[in-house]
Amino acid sequence: MKEYRVTFEPSGRSVFVLPGTKILEAAGRAGIALDTPCGGQGTCGKCRARVSRPSGAPAAPAPSRALGAQDIAAGWRLGCATRIDSDMFVEIPEESRFEHRPQILTGDSGHATAPDPVVSKRHFSLPEPSLDDQRSDLARLRSALGEDVSVPGEILGELPGFLRRNNWRGTAVLTDHTLMGLEPGDTTRSLHAVAFDLGTTTVVGTLLDLLSGREIAVASGINGQTAFGDDVISRIMRIRERGAALAELQQAAAMTLNRLIDELVHESGRSRSDIYEITVAGNSTMQQILCGLDPSSLGEVPFVQVFDSPLDLPAASIGLGVHPGARVFVFPQIGGFVGGDTVAGMLASALDRWDAPVLFIDIGTNGEIVLACDGKLLAASTAAGPAFEGARIRQGMRATAGAIEKVVFADDVAVNVIGNVKPVGLCGTALIDAAAELLRAGILDATGRILPPDEAPSAVPPALRRRLVTQDGETHFMLVPGSESAGGEPIMLWQRDVRELQLASGAIRAGTNILLKRAGIDAGRLGAVLLAGAFGNFIRRNNAQRIGMLPEVQCQSVRFIGNAASLGAKLALVSQAKRAYALDLARRAEHVDLSRDTDFQAEFASAMMFPDAPVPCDVAASQ
Repeated sequence: MKEYRVTFEPSGRSVFVLPGTKILEAAGRAGIALDTPCGGQGTCGKCRARVSRPSGAPAAPAPSRALGAQDIAAGWRLGCATRIDSDMFVEIPEESRFEHRPQILTGDSGHATAPDPVVSKRHFSLPEPSLDDQRSDLARLRSALGEDVSVPGEILGELPGFLRRNNWRGTAVLTDHTLMGLEPGDTTRSLHAVAFDLGTTTVVGTLLDLLSGREIAVASGINGQTAFGDDVISRIMRIRERGAALAELQQAAAMTLNRLIDELVHESGRSRSDIYEITVAGNSTMQQILCGLDPSSLGEVPFVQVFDSPLDLPAASIGLGVHPGARVFVFPQIGGFVGGDTVAGMLASALDRWDAPVLFIDIGTNGEIVLACDGKLLAASTAAGPAFEGARIRQGMRATAGAIEKVVFADDVAVNVIGNVKPVGLCGTALIDAAAELLRAGILDATGRILPPDEAPSAVPPALRRRLVTQDGETHFMLVPGSESAGGEPIMLWQRDVRELQLASGAIRAGTNILLKRAGIDAGRLGAVLLAGAFGNFIRRNNAQRIGMLPEVQCQSVRFIGNAASLGAKLALVSQAKRAYALDLARRAEHVDLSRDTDFQAEFASAMMFPDAPVPCDVAASQ
């Protein structure tokens, strides 16, 4: 099926999607989370975008009560209601992005607050010494900056020469009443920092202007630690078995961050010395390894972390090449494998400030789940495994060019391939799609068995039936024939792939059920289910519900909030109040150790089964 190119402005990012795909989903593929407080029902008007075709003609409008005739005439459309039927240009205004929501505010007033970062700059002009004014250089500087300013010894040694070379003028760089640097001239209009989401597989870095709070550049890449194992357990075991492994893994993480810093400064025209602070939000294992802290205790019962309060470290001490005085803020951790990325996600979503119970799920190699209910915060981590990243899937791959990322059944199969190239394999979203479509077609049963052609329902279209291939007593489903794949071999959904999906999906659903039981509520009381993380932003919620990964709530209650860990890391850079809020959330959260819950094994076994009946979700209206 022909794919259409959608280009998003002002970022310039482009994706290829199947006809009929909503702009909301296409934006997710481009890494842009649109604001959908109504759950994508087209009633709130918050996901507005200006849409046009290459010819300049606007996209066809969908019926909407949220847009007036004047807006429609000007090309404005709703991202949740507009389906793509040609190549398109989509302009996303800042106010339509999830990151512009009220959760980025520092208070409950509903009014935006000016950035209030930990790092600041002050320009000074000091009187020169004279016979009548023989104060020390340090006293002279403190008279301008404040008597409580602490001056480290290395800067004190530079102070006499700096002041005399620069005619007693310059700019002081301060952090928490400590002088971290002196700069010639007035550089107060240049204040930058980087926020990192340090994932097990991928890392995202964002360069921010701390004066305005705005993004300047974004870079992402594969965590260099993947060379030592796909998941945190394999890396922990490597460290336990080899004494030098901790240093190797720490260096790999630091090299990854430095590589992204190089990309950020190159793209923005800044220099490394322009970066004065860094925040890092990652899972417990990733944060501890980056800091050079042995995570071995996380590999054995009772899964103890090295630290829980946030860490404040010199950037140079962990090998990051930025401003010599720059500090690194490492997010607080809750317990076990529930780490700083979860705290950052709770911060980004203001999880304790919703009117009804809300479930936060960050789907990745580890699945972190937090339930906010009646003033309590219950947090757990479940070993979803790397299946969603394409690992342990026979023809699986990460979500890069050549990966099948979407599967749709009609009379036959249509697939969407990242990069609009011949398919190489399939990534996690396609795995979920394919299983959900097979369940709807009756080709996959509740136990996860792909039925052979002679057992498939008579209503299965002939084109789908011909894709069932039986080998060695097991049946597999052909997604793409060899004549259409990049490697010349057919791309299949193998029976073993379904088992891996059941393990990953079942772990998340079982963890969710345990937290709901602990809170004494059922899924019907949930006001929202928030899907975070890069993978969570790309899945189609109706398919995730069909395989049982998500609880049975109305589709509009399932909301995508993008890379919440990255957003939380950015908020902690820009606002001291947000940083304090993150610490409060971490302190209040109760860690639920699923391995010690007597009901977990039973819940997990039950969650391994696919739901027999469709969940209450309008497939046509959902993504």
